[in-house]
Amino acid sequence: MDTADILKKVRKIEIKSRGLSQNIFAGQYHSAFKGRGMAFSEVREYQYGDNIRDIDWNVTARFNRPYVKVFEEERELTVMLLIDVSGSLDFGTHRQLKKDMVTEIAATLAFSAIQNNDKIGVIFFSDRIEKYIPPKKGRKHILYIIREMLDFHPKSKKTDLKMAVEFLTQVMKRRCTAFILSDFYTNPNFENALTICNHKHDVGAIQVYDQCARQLPDVGLIRVVDAESGHEMYIDTSDKRLRTAHTAYWLRRQDELRNIFTKSNVDSVSIATNEDFVKKLMIFFNNRNKQ
Repeated sequence: MDTADILKKVRKIEIKSRGLSQNIFAGQYHSAFKGRGMAFSEVREYQYGDNIRDIDWNVTARFNRPYVKVFEEERELTVMLLIDVSGSLDFGTHRQLKKDMVTEIAATLAFSAIQNNDKIGVIFFSDRIEKYIPPKKGRKHILYIIREMLDFHPKSKKTDLKMAVEFLTQVMKRRCTAFILSDFYTNPNFENALTICNHKHDVGAIQVYDQCARQLPDVGLIRVVDAESGHEMYIDTSDKRLRTAHTAYWLRRQDELRNIFTKSNVDSVSIATNEDFVKKLMIFFNNRNKQ
């Protein structure tokens, strides 16, 4: 892709993403993530209706009457996008590749962040940290991020989510809101790392998948290649037992993934490349608002 094509695509994504973030996501994003970073401000006497969990027991004991801690919403958040750039994202059988949808979702989240005066940073990962873009504010910074997403060439095709999550925990000293954008075709050994990371930060998982991962079409004999290992084989999709086994495997993997997110207390959403990601993200945001 030459420079002119990249700039054209950047502009197209900017127009779409800015429109979505301004017209649809602004309120939902703000209420779903703003206010989760709270800074201690002062103490005052307990009033009827105050949450008893906010009682400052030290001050209460000193003055012999209940006092509560008062928190102030931090003026800005730092938003980190963990973007999977492994080989399996370079696939799609419907309207777009998985990596194209990831780019659009990431751009929309980035524009939502700067609308709320938040900083935005990115970690591109495969089975290594491919690139770390420290969080900054501003449109120019976001356009740089989008340009990188469109024309990024990873050194590795494999995936190691555990390593990426551990890097986020180490590199971000202050609490941030983080989104993991991936198809989650990875070793399920990341649960412990995710739990530790979500204690320190506010993590959300956005899975992007192709419908063929869930249900194989009946199109006869086809050649399939594992994008990460390069392993090649032929399968007969007209075999109903094969298609049934494929779907059962997918559902099993999704159950495992949901269990990991539940145990780690991480909110998640799954979006197929033939679905409208706007609707899915709206549900995701609204569910967070209800918590």
